[in-house]
Amino acid sequence: MATNNIEERVEIKKHRTLTGPVRWTFLIFTTIAVSSAIFTNFYLSIGGWTFPATGYLFFLLAFFIPLVFLVFPHRKGAAAEKIPWFDYALALLTFVAALYCCYHAMDILMQGWEVIAPLQAKIMALILLICVIESARRTGGTTFCFVVLFFALYPLFAKYMPLFLQGKSFGFWRTVTYHGMGPESIIGIPMQVVGTLLIGFMIFAVALQHTGAGKFFLDFSLSLLGPLRGGAAKVSIVASALMGSISGSVISNVLGTGSVTIPAMKRTGFSARFAGAVEACASTGGIVMPPVMGAVAFVMAQVLQVPYVTIIITAAVPSFLYFFCLFIQVDSYAARKGIVGTPREECPKFLSVMKEGWFYLFAIALLIYIIVILWRETHAAWITTLVLLGLTMFRKSTRLTPRKFLDLIEGIGKFMGEITSILAACGLIIGSMGLTGVAHSFSSEIVKFAGGNMYLLLVFGAFASFILGMGMTITACYIFLAVVMAPALIEMGLYPLAVHLFVMYWGMASFITPPVALGSFAAASLSGASPMETGVQSMRLGIATYIVPFFFVLNPALILHGSVGEILYTIATCTAGLWVIASALEGYMIGIGGLPMWSRPLLFFAGLMVGYPELKTDFIGFALIVMLLVLVVLTRRISRSLSAGH
Repeated sequence: MATNNIEERVEIKKHRTLTGPVRWTFLIFTTIAVSSAIFTNFYLSIGGWTFPATGYLFFLLAFFIPLVFLVFPHRKGAAAEKIPWFDYALALLTFVAALYCCYHAMDILMQGWEVIAPLQAKIMALILLICVIESARRTGGTTFCFVVLFFALYPLFAKYMPLFLQGKSFGFWRTVTYHGMGPESIIGIPMQVVGTLLIGFMIFAVALQHTGAGKFFLDFSLSLLGPLRGGAAKVSIVASALMGSISGSVISNVLGTGSVTIPAMKRTGFSARFAGAVEACASTGGIVMPPVMGAVAFVMAQVLQVPYVTIIITAAVPSFLYFFCLFIQVDSYAARKGIVGTPREECPKFLSVMKEGWFYLFAIALLIYIIVILWRETHAAWITTLVLLGLTMFRKSTRLTPRKFLDLIEGIGKFMGEITSILAACGLIIGSMGLTGVAHSFSSEIVKFAGGNMYLLLVFGAFASFILGMGMTITACYIFLAVVMAPALIEMGLYPLAVHLFVMYWGMASFITPPVALGSFAAASLSGASPMETGVQSMRLGIATYIVPFFFVLNPALILHGSVGEILYTIATCTAGLWVIASALEGYMIGIGGLPMWSRPLLFFAGLMVGYPELKTDFIGFALIVMLLVLVVLTRRISRSLSAGH
């Protein structure tokens, strides 16, 4: 069933094609919303006037959420149909309700309307709540909608829930006004992230895509890696990692780069199942790769109250380890199967590629410089986008004509409408957990349930992250667990940032792990392989997804928390451990050659021992690896001698 759903999602058009007055309305709404973000983020004013209190966030809802009803059809397969009257009605109701809350932002704050509100305000809050949930259904899917709806209504029946899910209950209108106008629900942390950091970075991502960065990243990867052993798969890894980091969407990344990389991999000798799995794993890993990392990194920075630059720096090493392990597996597989690279004459020339699109790399480097060196993360994406668009004007192929510029604005509207609806809905989860008090009681109760055992609690956390990741976006999954599960793990003495990254990685795992495996199934629809077989192969190639989070949560030196010596030693041993694990899984090790079947489980175990962040296990693991490799080499020589003797 899940397979059919994914295939439908891939084949059926996602957005309506807007024309005429509707398209112009869409463009005007997008322009107004983006202008308000620039106005706020650069601390501008009109005659001393600025948005009152939370008015800015309601203003963004008023201009972004209606776009969802115009461009996302109410059911799958309806994108080609005429926009029905009720979609216009929903767009208008959202606009009026959110603008009403924006106008009365100071009244909401000063008079406590989230607790006691006039009847008109109650009705507007209810309309806004319903429209946000419906927009989340269209953008995040039915399962996500049901999860959000459950938590939106949770305060109504919290006192009847069992064990650690039990909390304080509230009446209908108290719940509605809290969600609609309270500062910790719809306009809570997720929407604050949209309004401050996320909008600029997402506009930068759309600008990259609309100016041809996708083609450049593919050509760039092909020029460097194409001729190498198994080059087509290595190109897929690098190109998908680059695009995934910018877009933050696994599915769109699979369908975008995968439509080129998967056929190329199959053409050079990779099986359809393996090709699909490589693309799925690379696209999934892209969402945790700096510098952008999608929406979840910005939410994490807000939840932890740390600068965004801290998140991207600490996430760098785990991301490197993930792609290093995947790269070694691909290389080992290609060596074992005798798969060569793409002929050099068929690959684009590196200098020609750089000449055509050097400004894309320059833009990313500029973004990193402004964030890391200048510490102006709020302004970084806006400045970089302006520079990027300016540089593209010097080449005819990338220059933004009036038509392309309008397409860019439309792309921003679609992207921001989608991400705003999802994150506004995620705010309902945080709101309900805070209102009922469950967010505070859950942590202590689950620690008691685990008997104070840190390892058991980590397994609980990993399992919960994985299960929730099946039904929600990675951002929604992270938000829920950051509220209810992360505090329990932190209470056990684990490093907070490591805990939050742990939750994020395990939520990400659901994209490549059956039975849902959205990323793997989307890749399978392009490769022609069995979706379930592609999912199983993805689990094997994405082994670092399941292992690395345990390594860095148990030893934060892996996320650069500790002394320099400890950090370097931990990174080195973990890299060595993953190299052995990847080689054991694929049956080939660089410098050794093919690995006999009897040695592979033992080498896998030895790799885990080396990667596990403890000195004693490192010594045991290294000793076991040396012993096994000596035995492999000796048995091979003995076998050759016996064969030569005969």
